[in-house]
Parts: sequence; structure tokens; C-alpha cells
Amino acid sequence: MTNDTSTTKPGTEGGLKRAIGAPLLFAFIVGDTLGAGIYTLVGTMSADVGGVIWLPLLIALVVALLTAGTYAELITKYPHAGGAARYVDRAFSIPYVSFLVGFLMMASGITTAAALANAFAGDYLAALIDVPAAPAAVVFIILLTIINLRGVRESLTANLVASVIEVSGLVLVIVLAAVVFGSGGGEPSRLLEFAPDVPPLQGAFAASIIAFFSFLGFEAAANMAEEVRNPSRAYPRALFGAIGTAAVIYLLIAVGAVIVLPPAELAVSTAPLLDVVAATGAGIPPWLFGLIALVAIANGTLLFMVMASRVGYGLAEAGLLPRAFGRVLPKRRTPVVSILVVAGLTIGLTLLGDVSTLAETTVLLLLLVFLSANVSVLVLKTDIVEHAHFKVPRFVPVLAIIASIGLLTQQTGVVWLGALAYVAVGSVLFLLARVGRKREERVSS
Repeated sequence: MTNDTSTTKPGTEGGLKRAIGAPLLFAFIVGDTLGAGIYTLVGTMSADVGGVIWLPLLIALVVALLTAGTYAELITKYPHAGGAARYVDRAFSIPYVSFLVGFLMMASGITTAAALANAFAGDYLAALIDVPAAPAAVVFIILLTIINLRGVRESLTANLVASVIEVSGLVLVIVLAAVVFGSGGGEPSRLLEFAPDVPPLQGAFAASIIAFFSFLGFEAAANMAEEVRNPSRAYPRALFGAIGTAAVIYLLIAVGAVIVLPPAELAVSTAPLLDVVAATGAGIPPWLFGLIALVAIANGTLLFMVMASRVGYGLAEAGLLPRAFGRVLPKRRTPVVSILVVAGLTIGLTLLGDVSTLAETTVLLLLLVFLSANVSVLVLKTDIVEHAHFKVPRFVPVLAIIASIGLLTQQTGVVWLGALAYVAVGSVLFLLARVGRKREERVSS
């Protein structure tokens, strides 16, 4: 393969400005990884494994680190935007396969937004105002769509502020649980108690799918590669440091939540961390912690809707989706059709699915994306570039492939049907785009 022109040294003309250093990149990935998932899915994991929530989190951490190794090599070897779809295109040069990987990324953004919209309309919102969940979720999505249409210019500084708010809620839970434990309260023995009616191994792997949802986010960082100073040095440090930081916080949350609140109560809660804070007896107003959680969930939902709509726009610009997805508002210059399609699908999924099923669907979609990246890095080992970059041993992506397949085998039939539906819809849109493009070529000739 030929060397990619985007691997030129920083400072050459034709690319984006490389203005991001390792500390800011670390903060971005931490904020992207420490999303809203942990605010809502602690209870779901508890239903599968009882108080042993730390075990599926460790399993998910191993899979995340293996795949992060693959991304560290690919991002530093090809420091340009595009993510897995671009790596697959470089490895195989098959338009449909490249499209499918990009479309699955778009689908994962829509599904994640739907899961978070359901979480938004749950008990965290109820701590502030008592309204029906379904209408609240729909209104929430419409409001975010309006913001998206107006033009959301996400800066890293704004993302950092939102991340601080998200993390403050998690740190609060950890501190309050530590105070309870330090004063002789709580029940540490629950940490070794599995769910009574679920085989331990089956429950651990089922919960690891949900746990993996909480580690997702580092794929988005691949799209910032053109704006990072010295990416070969900055990316591995920021990437592994951010995942490690998230893992420590998640494990402390899991341990603290189980010590303070019985797993049976966590399992039936749609706002488990709010219930943990209340159970500590610290006197924190429910509306205050609910507001922190809602900020985290809203920020995550908006980011995923923006990502999904821009992926749709990019696929249209590349001729892989119908040109309508590339239409923009005249003044705002936002991809109006792509945004509205994303919003409509998000609303539909919000009304049809629950948080757990939608989260599992997101994990399945992204496991397929990660599989493509791990296969691509093996193929591209023979592709030589002119600059130094991070290299991961071959056994790492091989283990990541095996681990990803293992998690895929744990997915339910309903979740697979959802993923197949996305593939079917995407394939039809891909064919329509090709037919439209050939028609335009005939007319122009």
C-alpha cells in the first residue's frame, strides 16, 4: 500500500491545526469515557451478578485495553480523522465494507442516544419534577435536536467543564460510601455475593456486556488525530491513562454502591447512584444529585447525536449514503437531513427499547466495529509509514478479536435482530446511493 498523505509531519499545510497536547487529550478521553452509562447501569449489572459488580467491570476493562492497544497503533500510524471506517478502507479497499463500519458507528451513536434519553427520563428527572417518562424523553430529544440544528460547536474546554460536573457526581458517591464504610456502616460481604438465581459465570459474562458500555468512548478520540501535537507520543499516554483512570473510578463506584445498598435494591433502580447517595444518610438533596446526573446524561446524549449526524453527513459526502444526507441549512451550515433522521430514529428507539437492551445493542454494534479495527491492524502491519509510531504486538489484536467474539456470543437474539435490521437498512441506503451516483454520472456524461 502507498503511504497516506495525512501522515505528514505537523506543521505542513493542508491539514488541521495541531493544537492539542497530551493533558487536554487525556481530559477529553476521560470525559468521553466517563459518560452517563455508569449513572444508570450499576443496577443492571447487579441484576446479573448481585454484589460482584467489580468482576464484569474487570472483564470489560481487559477487552477495552486490548482494543485500545490496536487503536493506539492505528491512530499514531495514520494520524487523521475517520476512525475504524478509514482503517478498514485502507486495509481492504472495499467500499461496502468501509461503509458498513461507518454506518455501524452512526447506528451506535443513535442507539446510545436512545438509551441515554430513557435514562434521562427515569428517576433522576423524577428527583426534580414528576412527569411521564415517554413524553419527557421525546421532548428531551427534540430539544437536543434543535441545539444540533443551530450548530453545536463543541470545544474541548466546554467538554472539560461538562466532564468535571460528571466526575463530581461520581466522586461524591465514592466519598460518601467511604465515609459510611469508615464509620462501620454498610456490608462489605456483599462484594462476594452473586445473584441468587443466575449461574455466576453466565451472570459475569452477561454483565460484562453492560460493563463494556461504560468503557466506550475512545473510538471518538480517533477523529481528533489531525489536531494533536506529536500524536505518536501523546495518544498512547492519554489513551491508556484515561482508560485506567475510568477503571479506578468505576471499580470504586461499584464497591461503594454494593457496600451501601443491597444488590437487590440496586437491581430494580433506574437511578441507582441517586439511591446510594440517599442511603448514606448524608443529607444531600435528591434534586442536587439528580441535576448532576442529568447534566452528565444530557451531555452524553448530545455528543452521540452530533457524532451520528456528522457520520451520516460524511458518508453522504463520500457517496456512500444518498446525497440528501449531505444537505445543510443555508445559514447554519448544519446537516439538516442527517440530524432529523438521527432524531427520528432516536425517538423511535427510545419508545421501543429499554436502557439495558439499547445499551447491549450499542455494545454489539461497536464490538463489530472493534473487530474490524483489530483485523485491519493485523493486515496493515506490512504497511510502512515514514514516521515513528506506537506498535502493539500481534498477539494483542488477536486476543482482542477472541475477547470480542466471546462477548458477541453472549448477546441475546433480540439484540442481534436489532443489529441485523441496521445492516439491512444501511445496505439499502448504500445501494440507493450507488444507483443515484451512477445516474448522475450518466447524465453528466
